[in-house]
Amino acid sequence: MVTTDRERLALFALDASRPFGEAVARQLDLPLSEHEEREFEDGEHKSRSLVNVRGRDVFVVQSLYSDAGQSVNDKLVRLLFFLGALRDASAERVTAVLPYLAYARKDKKTQTRDPVTTRYMALLIEAVGTERVVTLDVHNLAAFQNAFRVHTDHLEANNLFVRYFTETLVGVEKIAVVSPDAGGIKRAERLRASLSRAMGQDIPLGFMEKARARGQLTAGRVVGDVAGSVTIVIDDMISTGGTLLHAATACKALGARQVYAAASHGVFVGNASAVLGDEALDRVVVTDTVPPFRLGPAVARDKLVVLSTAPLFAEAIRCIHTGGSLVDLLAG
Repeated sequence: MVTTDRERLALFALDASRPFGEAVARQLDLPLSEHEEREFEDGEHKSRSLVNVRGRDVFVVQSLYSDAGQSVNDKLVRLLFFLGALRDASAERVTAVLPYLAYARKDKKTQTRDPVTTRYMALLIEAVGTERVVTLDVHNLAAFQNAFRVHTDHLEANNLFVRYFTETLVGVEKIAVVSPDAGGIKRAERLRASLSRAMGQDIPLGFMEKARARGQLTAGRVVGDVAGSVTIVIDDMISTGGTLLHAATACKALGARQVYAAASHGVFVGNASAVLGDEALDRVVVTDTVPPFRLGPAVARDKLVVLSTAPLFAEAIRCIHTGGSLVDLLAG
């Protein structure tokens, strides 16, 4: 019997990322494939597929962030063991779908004998037989692409932000896009250019001067025209929120009417609830790659907007499985 493409496709989500995996599966109109995860009394564990994956095109969803149940290292080890087990079970191809990729921020040595964890992550994932990696908005795209020797697909939340702001800022006469540092200017320019086309207006670009050494942030001035505008400060992630608050405060001081913070990954650690609750920030827009469980209920209720990336990942999986192109998916 000849199997169809649909029969060849298997989609798994490990337990820690099951809600996200279910959202992707609904977009594909495909049930999640069954698997087992067992915990042992000594702290070890095992996981295995409960379906036959021989000769199948297998995708495994696991977002690598820490939560109350599992650390990022717990999730990483579980992912690696499961990917390896799938290869041992004769899967034709194994793709790791990582909505949030941990350890991607440390992509170069900034001090003597520093680790380069982006490269180490690539070695670990490749070592268990993974043939493809799909992720969203890593901190340094060039470092990510150079670290891996297997196929990589880098998705972007840019179009999601464009769609949201196009609908939200209808009728706003002046909009500005600002990067919270010079290193993020390319990201900010992509959003500015796409938003300008979508809204039919010339949107200025700005950036925040800053320096960081040994974890200490020194903020400078905003370079760009933000006076009288609704300003969008765009970054790849929100950790403590300090970088975005510095930029928002500076924009408000220059006469910005409102400031929206937008980031692909809302990690929200440390004092993020208090920082993002500051009146300098009017709204915080993130995607669902990391659930906002660390954010205080008042900030989550009053300021937070979460955009779903499930349709984006589902379409990427469909394109990869069928041999289609991801170019149109990323165009903006």
